[in-house]
Order: sequence, then C-alpha cells, then structure tokens
Amino acid sequence: MKKILALLLALVMMLSLAACGTEPEEPEEPNAPVEGGEETEEPEEPAGEEVAVAMITDYGDITDQSFNQTTYEACKEFAEAEGLAFEYFKPATDSDDDRIAQIENAIDSGYNVIVMPGFAFANAIIATADEYPEVKFVALDVSEFDLTGNGWTIPENVYSAVYQEEISGYFAGYAAVKLGYTKLGYCGGMAVPAVLRFGYGFLQGADAAAVETGADVSVVWGYANQFYGDADITAVMDTWYGEGTELVFACGGGVYTSVAEAAAKVGGKVIGVDVDQAPIIDGLYGEGMTVTSAMKGLAPTVKTVLGRIVAGEFVGATVENLGLVSEVSADNYVQLPASTQWAEGFTEEDYNALVAAIYNGEIVVNNDITITAADNCTVVTVNDLGNLK
Repeated sequence: MKKILALLLALVMMLSLAACGTEPEEPEEPNAPVEGGEETEEPEEPAGEEVAVAMITDYGDITDQSFNQTTYEACKEFAEAEGLAFEYFKPATDSDDDRIAQIENAIDSGYNVIVMPGFAFANAIIATADEYPEVKFVALDVSEFDLTGNGWTIPENVYSAVYQEEISGYFAGYAAVKLGYTKLGYCGGMAVPAVLRFGYGFLQGADAAAVETGADVSVVWGYANQFYGDADITAVMDTWYGEGTELVFACGGGVYTSVAEAAAKVGGKVIGVDVDQAPIIDGLYGEGMTVTSAMKGLAPTVKTVLGRIVAGEFVGATVENLGLVSEVSADNYVQLPASTQWAEGFTEEDYNALVAAIYNGEIVVNNDITITAADNCTVVTVNDLGNLK
C-alpha cells in the first residue's frame, strides 16, 4: 500500500514539473480585436521626419513689400497651416559670409528646410549644401548658371525656381501703352538676369502696343545699382518726372520708394514688381498711383515646394523654370494683378486674350539678355542711361 502511494505521489510531481515547463501561449497582437469588443484601428505610420522651415532674408527685410516679405509670409502661412516650426534669419550684412553664417545658424537651431529668396544666395548654397545633405535647400531666382557656372554639380537636396519675368514684363509694358502712356521710365535695381528679363520684356510689350496703336513711345532707362531707394535715386526720379515721364516701372525691390516719392510730387504713375504693390504704394504715396505690377508667383512656388517636402515628394538637383501653365491668367506663375487699372484701351478681356496668345505661341517674348535694351524695340525710342549712381 505504501509503495502504491509513493508511486502516485511521484506521478503527481512529474506531471506538475511538466506543466511548469510548458511554453506560454503567444500574446495577442497590439490593437488586435478583443472578443466581445470593438476592433481598434491600426496606428498610422509617420509621414517621415519632422519638417522645420527657416527662411533667410536677402537684401532688405521682411517688410520690403516685395521679395522678402512675400517669401516670409508664404512660409509662415504654410507652416502655421501644417503645424510646422518656422523662423526667419536675417544676415548682418549683404555678404556671402553672413548668408552662410545664418544658414548654419538655422541648421544648428534644428531647421531642416532652408528657404532663400534671391540670386545672391548662389555662393552660400554652394558652400553649405554638400556639407548638410540631410537639409533641403529651396532657392528662388537662383539660376542654373549661378549654381553651376564654376563647375559645381547641383546635389539632390537643392531645388531652385526661376521665372519667365520677360512675360510679366511684356504684359506690363503692353498694358502701359494701351492705357495711353507714351513717356515711360524704367528704374531697375541692378543689371542682373531677373531684372534684365523684366525690363526687356517691358520694352517688347511697349513696342508691340506702339506698333498696334501708332503711338510715339519713348523710354528713359537706368539702374539704381541697388535694391533700395535713397535720396540720390529719388533726385534722379524727380528729374525724370519733371521732364515729362508719365510712368516708371520700379523694377528692384525697395527701389519703388524713390520712384513713388518722386511720382507723388507731380501726380505721376508707377508700375510695381514681383508682387501686387498697389496696396502699399497707393496707401503710402497716393491713391491710384500704381497702374499695375509685373508679378511672379513667389508665394505659390513656396507653398508648392514645401507641400512636396511634407508629402515626401521633394525633387532635388533641379532648377525649375516657371511661367505660363495655362490660358487662364490666374493659374500662371507670371501675371498682372486684379488691381490693374483696366480701361477701354486695355480691358481685363484684352489681357486674357494676350495671355492666351503668348501661351499658344502666337506671340513669342524674347528672353535673350545678352542684347542691349534698344535691341528689344522696333519703334520705341530708348534713352539708356546705364547706372544712375
């Protein structure tokens, strides 16, 4: 009997040890359905690295009512809408060293998308882009030649947009003459490619309208040799308006301040540049002063490219040339604003027909900036003064 009890006890202990050695059941998968409960959703995969946007200012500040301000406001609006970190950085001086310093400052501060408006950023991009391959560099108005002229190869983390300014310049010159202005002026900032394209297009448009109307049109032409107004440029504009110039195309960022100051004294007119400058010029210097503005799509470009970055669709090693993409004027990267002073000589319908004619190739605007200003005209007289200071 004792032997039977001992055998039974040993059997129980063996079974007990065997149970302790059995592997546990596999745990339920995370977020798996619970019996009798609702199925939970699988968590979304993150869209990618967190995007943080920095803008580095070019000449002037974010209140210039032109290149810097438009770029700043577009970056800020996009970042706020997407919940992204955003800040702008201003170089201490207009030098490559200070631009490079602020790019590096932004990167050291944690920003991984750097937006830079203006051709002057070319050397700073060349100096930093290869060093920071994880950072995306977005440039506006930095041409392929600016970047590759010294043999540099554009890397995959650099995108730049340039514009067909000659087309919006053409629109503005054509509109000016069709609206009855025959004594025109052109005050460019500096004789750099974008400014030249604006101006040469302006002359071609004025010349085409003069041929159509038979008007005797003349243009006084010069460069401020800077992208801001001052007393010296205002004095030159005083002379132009005083000698009968009716309208001046202020094609150089803050140069509009000198043009508008002089225009206000004699009831003269102004054409703005880059963005619709009528609200600021008319607000500060006189209602109705701004006839139109030769615009390019800085804000749409910024938002489109930042949208691609957020979506993981950034296309680098690219310089994109933006212009007309449709017969519909509002769809395009170069255009006139709704604030244009349409009149019987040039209506909004006339403008839309002009857009369609250029888009369809019926009118070809020359973008060759190696020629002289006068070479753009067949009937318009050009008085080229060169640098004004």
